Amino acid sequence: MTRPAASAAPPSKPSTRRWFKLVWIIPVSLAVLVASVLAAQWLRELAPVRAFMDQYPGESTLPADAPVGFPAWLAWQHFLSSFFLLLIIRTGWNVRTNRRPAAYWTRRNTGLLRTKNPPLRISLDLWLHLSLDALWVLNGLVFYVLIFSTGQWTRIVPVHWDVFPNALSAALQYASLNWPTENGWVNYNALQLLAYFSVVFIASPLALITGLRLSGAWPRNTTRLNALYPLRVARAVHLPVMYFFVAFIVVHVTLVLSTGALRNLNHMYAVRNDESWVGFWFFAASVVVMVVAWVLMRPVVLRPIAALTGSVSRR
Repeated sequence: MTRPAASAAPPSKPSTRRWFKLVWIIPVSLAVLVASVLAAQWLRELAPVRAFMDQYPGESTLPADAPVGFPAWLAWQHFLSSFFLLLIIRTGWNVRTNRRPAAYWTRRNTGLLRTKNPPLRISLDLWLHLSLDALWVLNGLVFYVLIFSTGQWTRIVPVHWDVFPNALSAALQYASLNWPTENGWVNYNALQLLAYFSVVFIASPLALITGLRLSGAWPRNTTRLNALYPLRVARAVHLPVMYFFVAFIVVHVTLVLSTGALRNLNHMYAVRNDESWVGFWFFAASVVVMVVAWVLMRPVVLRPIAALTGSVSRR
């Protein structure tokens, strides 16, 4: 009697292979981190590097009229920007990965928003993403007006070329785990300054102009404009910008909590320069608000809200 051939082992699922690759990222990342720390500590022992860090301690000089401390409006701006950005990242990822949307939304083509072309039908995920984008942009416009009218821009815009060698010095201090002195109430270190400048004046405008190109608000019949700014360019930039924001948030929160959490949270949330617990409780409340908003982002909650400005359907 012929023995039946053994059945072939089922192929591994793509999700299993993906998780296997992700697991390897952890030890590799730890090895790179340890090697970076050891290399930075070795570099700091070299005489030329010590001389460089003596000349550039990590902090660039501010203009004489730069404000000291933070106004209350900046604390609110910080919370609202964080709130909208967190939800934008989540909804953007949903738009990218959700192949079966729970519902669709079509704008009501009446009133001030009436257009010549019929409105496009979009997923409920995309409607929420674009709605949050609009609120984030509005908040950002208010932020721009306020920082330039109050002089706060001088704290996050490089005004001297020495910011670059000082940023290198600060990076070496962070990497060696002998971190630069934190005095954010008066002046950010040069690496912080460049990071905040990149977020406010580079990454945020890039997110806006690439998101606008990807949205239905972009004019469809402008052949020349579309040739100058192809859709593939916007797609190639938009996702890396999101990754940049995620990386910034992770590093930013880590440093805030590990370089004097109470004082840093008071700066950002309580507008005071001390080590009381006031800022921490404001921060805790803001986290609760973000968690609640995250949980409520469900179709059963979003459908009636979306229906206020358009029609919602399951198909």
